Amino acid sequence: MSRLVASLGMYDHPAQQSANDRIWSEIVRILRKRGVDRMPDVLDRARHVHDLWRDPNLLFGQACGYPLIADDSLALQVIALPIYDMPGFTSSDATHASVLVARANDGRRSLVDYRDTRAAINDPQSNTGMNLFRATLAPIAETSAFFARVVQTGSHRGSIAAIAAGSADIAAIDTVTYATLVRHEPDLTAPLKIVARSPASPTLPFVTSAATGVETIAALRLALQEVMTDPRLAEARASLGLAGIITANFDALAPIHALQQTAIRFGYPNLR
Repeated sequence: MSRLVASLGMYDHPAQQSANDRIWSEIVRILRKRGVDRMPDVLDRARHVHDLWRDPNLLFGQACGYPLIADDSLALQVIALPIYDMPGFTSSDATHASVLVARANDGRRSLVDYRDTRAAINDPQSNTGMNLFRATLAPIAETSAFFARVVQTGSHRGSIAAIAAGSADIAAIDTVTYATLVRHEPDLTAPLKIVARSPASPTLPFVTSAATGVETIAALRLALQEVMTDPRLAEARASLGLAGIITANFDALAPIHALQQTAIRFGYPNLR
């Protein structure tokens, strides 16, 4: 049988990789004690997370919630939602948001001032980069097109870089990512200002393949609970901003779908 795979690629800034490796090593140790076999000793960083989400051998990963509700071809099960505590972006539950950022010196003061400017998104199926962006704009859009142009950058960091370089004017950035970049790449975020914050949304769920059995899912949930409370992992958790988890299933993503539907009712079905 093929070996299983694992990934924590959604929040894996180079400065955080050793923390993710430490967390995963402890999960492996716990799962082996519980009889889970074919365990991957290391996280897969060779493949894009989108490819890993489609691997039937995915034992453990983290996914964006919007593709899970928008793409029926993704065969994943939700294990849990993480709780994050990042400087300036603390939540006591498993929710986060996006900050809408722009150049600090652009002269615009409110979100409505960005009508007919250039927006940057990381991916059309990103919850924080597109869905929450759309949900924030929908009440003020008034027409089906708010921006002069929308450019796709491939990552939240790429969207920030595009704004700093002057090739885009505004973007929605996941608060966990933004706090990480403020901490580890302050020169990148220094030219920016926060224009608005999006509605809250479930955090990026921890997931496993649809092929994973119920006993293994139960073991994964127990392992996550243990690593979230183990004092030996306090430094690793702090590096990642992890404060805990909430056991969850697919139904926990319903607020993401609700935000999509609200934007549609406002007459703003697509971010443009």
